Amino acid sequence: MDSGIEIKVMNPRRGDNLVHPVGVGHATSASSAPLSSTSSPLPDERGLRQQQQQEQGLRQGQQRQGLIDFKPLKKWVPWIVPGFVLANIVVFVITMFINDCPKNSVSCVAGFLGRFSFQPLKENPLLGPSSSTLETMGALEVSKVVHRHQAWRLISCIWLHAGVFHILANMLSLVFIGIGLEQEFGFVRIGLVYLIAGFGGSLMSSLFIQTGISVGASGALFGLLGSMLSELITNWTIYANKLAALLTLILIIVINLAMGILPHVDNFAHIGGFLSGFLLGFVFLIRPQFGYVSEKHVPPGYIAASRKPKHKPYQYVLWVISLILLIVGYTVGLVLLLRGVNLNDHCSWCHYMSCIPTSLWSCKSQQAYCESIQYGNQLNLTCISNGKSNIYTLSGERPSQAQQLCSNLCG
Repeated sequence: MDSGIEIKVMNPRRGDNLVHPVGVGHATSASSAPLSSTSSPLPDERGLRQQQQQEQGLRQGQQRQGLIDFKPLKKWVPWIVPGFVLANIVVFVITMFINDCPKNSVSCVAGFLGRFSFQPLKENPLLGPSSSTLETMGALEVSKVVHRHQAWRLISCIWLHAGVFHILANMLSLVFIGIGLEQEFGFVRIGLVYLIAGFGGSLMSSLFIQTGISVGASGALFGLLGSMLSELITNWTIYANKLAALLTLILIIVINLAMGILPHVDNFAHIGGFLSGFLLGFVFLIRPQFGYVSEKHVPPGYIAASRKPKHKPYQYVLWVISLILLIVGYTVGLVLLLRGVNLNDHCSWCHYMSCIPTSLWSCKSQQAYCESIQYGNQLNLTCISNGKSNIYTLSGERPSQAQQLCSNLCG
């Protein structure tokens, strides 16, 4: 047996026994000679290591390309929705300050709040200001929009609320719905959906309900719900569990719209806001289709695995159709409103969309009309509808007090 033969096993892998002779003579099995760990790598070993490095680099490149293909969508920091909530609360506080119930009413609820106390529950069961104060602040009143050209009320009314319960319900809904949408799509698009849908709700309400006043952000909130539905439809390819998400969202929308058939709820504002938001979702909330990779996200030297177009053809079709319907609908609606058209005259059953009469309630609007006789600071009121009469003592000049007292007497 030659003594000049040394057997080395370098970097063995499963299934491979690599034997490299370094001396002159014959190679024997790896187990029959001592192993050396101090010898320098030979050319074959360097080639093996280079091959391993290339394979590792290829795997890293594939993993990196996979990260490009499945890059998560950007998350926005929400601020416009909290800003809307804050603005609504501030406007409500200002409204209550201007209302000044102790000065303009005989009795108030929560009198310890001073001028921020609420109107009597018979007049406003939602714990809020009087109707005349809401009218002064910009509530939607069709006669003033049509005859006094105060179209700004179509926007101002969505920032007003009839009471504490009203604003609490709307703001909780806005936070629940709006925060997630703003995180996904940003403040610009969600802010536009909110404002435009709110305007659409006011417009539809004005075409069907032309007596009394209307306030609230419900139309804008239903616009956000409608945009969620259209967003799910137009971005169908990027969602998992599509059917479950669709059915859940439809159920929520149906329940909320069904609540609008109760009396004293402006369901036309809900429907108008929902339809506006549904169309706006196709315009503003469109996403790239699944598998699309933007060129700016591809590092130098890499080739995107897919060259798919950014949007599918049906997304473009829905975008164009929705934009046309929005422009035509808003234009026609404004023209009809400013001409004083009442759509109930052309649709005998449409009023059931806002209120369905039952044995528990009536959908007929009850206007308060009173005969008044005043002697000095004594005001004698008689309600025409129920015949009730009462004498009130007035102190100071209160232009809206007689109307409020009449509402209480007839109520």
